[in-house]
Amino acid sequence: MPSLIVIDHPLVQHKLTLMRKRETSTRSFRNLVSEVSMLLAYEATRDLPLVYQDVETPLGSLRAPLLEGKKVVIVSILRAGDGLLDGILDILPSARVGHLGLYRDPVTLGAIEYYVKLPNELESRDIIIVDSMLATGNTAVAAVDRIQQSGPKSVKFVCLMAAREGIAHFHEVHPEVPLYTAAVDEHLNEQGYIVPGLGDAGDRMFGTK
Repeated sequence: MPSLIVIDHPLVQHKLTLMRKRETSTRSFRNLVSEVSMLLAYEATRDLPLVYQDVETPLGSLRAPLLEGKKVVIVSILRAGDGLLDGILDILPSARVGHLGLYRDPVTLGAIEYYVKLPNELESRDIIIVDSMLATGNTAVAAVDRIQQSGPKSVKFVCLMAAREGIAHFHEVHPEVPLYTAAVDEHLNEQGYIVPGLGDAGDRMFGTK
């Protein structure tokens, strides 16, 4: 069954509302993206496997849990994914990082790849792909297609918000990939932007137009 996880924690929803506001400054928007991404990553990593190891504390010993296996890989879809990347690395500082350059053709709305830089040995790692938005779903599908060529242990997709049309398309192609988001918005406009959404996340994050 396709897996959609909407993170409705009050802190996430409060911060997302602040991001939606037209008057929110670039600095505040960037900080909010980083904060929300930490909370999304907390949920997305809830099922990471653990192993137990003998540990000596100052007052005694116990068998204590540690993450099992090789380090998680965070793959950021350029450029807006990098805003989420910073926050996630605050709670997963040892994660490996990859980048995918994908842009949306303004006419067809299809995803066009222009850059790939990924860590080695993805086949034995858990992958979390991050992007600001899932609108048409074309970029998300292309990113998962690219990552799955390396045969990773698992793949998840994390975004700030998604449109219903994009979710349907994404899970039609990749029903096996869990999708984590803070909000599901009403629809896409003719330009493929999420409505009501929060505008172009990359432009608002980096102060461009």
